[in-house]
Amino acid sequence: MQGLAAAIDAALPQTQCTRCGYADCRAYAQAVAEGTAAIDRCPPGGAEGVRRLAELTGQAPRPLDAACGSEGPRQVAFIDEAWCIGCTLCIKACPVDCIAGATKRMHTVIESECTGCALCLLACPVDCIVMEPVTTATGWAAWSPAQAEHARRRYAAHRARLAQAEEDTRERLIARAELKLADLPAHSQHQDPATLDKKRAVIEAALARARAQRASRV
Repeated sequence: MQGLAAAIDAALPQTQCTRCGYADCRAYAQAVAEGTAAIDRCPPGGAEGVRRLAELTGQAPRPLDAACGSEGPRQVAFIDEAWCIGCTLCIKACPVDCIAGATKRMHTVIESECTGCALCLLACPVDCIVMEPVTTATGWAAWSPAQAEHARRRYAAHRARLAQAEEDTRERLIARAELKLADLPAHSQHQDPATLDKKRAVIEAALARARAQRASRV
């Protein structure tokens, strides 16, 4: 099953657009391999993408599911810099880290890295992002296997960066809790022994959960 899921994932364009209804291309590939998702739910892959999945799964090709969208020219996001407020929501939404900018500073899209997923479009609160076609071709005619593999690597790097940031935050919170626990009376407004014991028990329980979660990921 995992081998089939990997083969299906390799046949997807890796735009990570979620239009199939799954969190990413890999999740959709897994669902197709398990028989819980149809092969017609990837608009970026278009009709050729459906044909490839049909060949891998032994199913008959079918038209794209209109509920997921339609096949069209490959698009790239562009930000109207005059309207950008620097909220960073588009940066957080981008699955391949192709938007550069900082809080309260103008953002810009690195066109060569954009997969056209349009997730930034949905995230922007001031509608300053537009999707514009950069080819007249559609589906796999507009997107090469090399581009798909590059997008896959960028998505993997994006996920690794988020996981590391989450881990760093968790480690900082653990360190702060351990410091507070080591000298609880100095960090508390209350000096009553019973109250301090209750606070200590709460902190110790939270630390135990955090340490258990850290150990489970090792």
